[in-house]
Amino acid sequence: MKNKILSVLGVLAAGALTLSMAACSGAAEPASGSSADDAESSKIVIGADDGTEAHWTILKDKLAEEGIELEVRTISDGVQLNQGVQDGELDVNLFQHLIFLSQFNVNNGGTLVPIGATAVYPLAIYSEEYKSVEELPEGATVAVPNNPTNLARALLNLQRAGLVELEDGGDSLSTPDDIVSSTVEVLPVDANQTVTALKDGSAQAAIVNNTQAQKGGLGDELIIFKEDLDDPELAPYINAFVVRDDQKDDPRWATLLEAYHSAEVEESVTELNQGNLQFKGDWSAEDLQSELSDLEDQLRDSQ
Repeated sequence: MKNKILSVLGVLAAGALTLSMAACSGAAEPASGSSADDAESSKIVIGADDGTEAHWTILKDKLAEEGIELEVRTISDGVQLNQGVQDGELDVNLFQHLIFLSQFNVNNGGTLVPIGATAVYPLAIYSEEYKSVEELPEGATVAVPNNPTNLARALLNLQRAGLVELEDGGDSLSTPDDIVSSTVEVLPVDANQTVTALKDGSAQAAIVNNTQAQKGGLGDELIIFKEDLDDPELAPYINAFVVRDDQKDDPRWATLLEAYHSAEVEESVTELNQGNLQFKGDWSAEDLQSELSDLEDQLRDSQ
């Protein structure tokens, strides 16, 4: 009888040991979950206004070498691109300059910040009739984009070209109401119509952004005035990678920036823009964020 009892106890002990080992095995499951989390953290979802451009493929390959999967989502609306990052549907976006970002944050309660610069792109004056700014006759019509960020920049360009004078020298928030003298007629139109105004004769010159110039077939030979991309006053127009403030210290951004500013990616971006850009990879995240903060303060003060 005693031996039977010992035998039963042995079986129970073995069962308990088996259950204990099973429990230990179950406790190890979070490690598997952690691997899934690690895999998720190695993926970056970025929003762009055109994710089909060739440099995105090169950037994907560069990041894949570092163990990061890049998913590029094309969203044509700038506010939606920013809201996507704000809501966490996107990790980061790339499409805008600092002045546009400042307006989104102030007007929408956003908490987005730049974590790295890409480049600054020119906003040039084009003409099919005249070869220089000096040739423009007095009273000539110049079409300018009417969206607030590019409108102010266009007016500053006209001032640099000697065609208008703005009150107190103007700034990144200037409007046509700030013009105190002018030798031309300023015609604000939708940015998509600046090339049309030039081609249909309703304007003798037009200020056109780089993307619209390419789409409209405007070559560099038609440029009669071009910004100096080294001008420190163009800081508000530096384009940047943008994330939510509470995500700005993610170590993946350093890898993303290094890949973007590789020779292969920069060469592809340069080719896309026909050389009309200047990379600003020397701008730190802190520099960009300081510039953004100043722009936001300026915008709030003006409201």
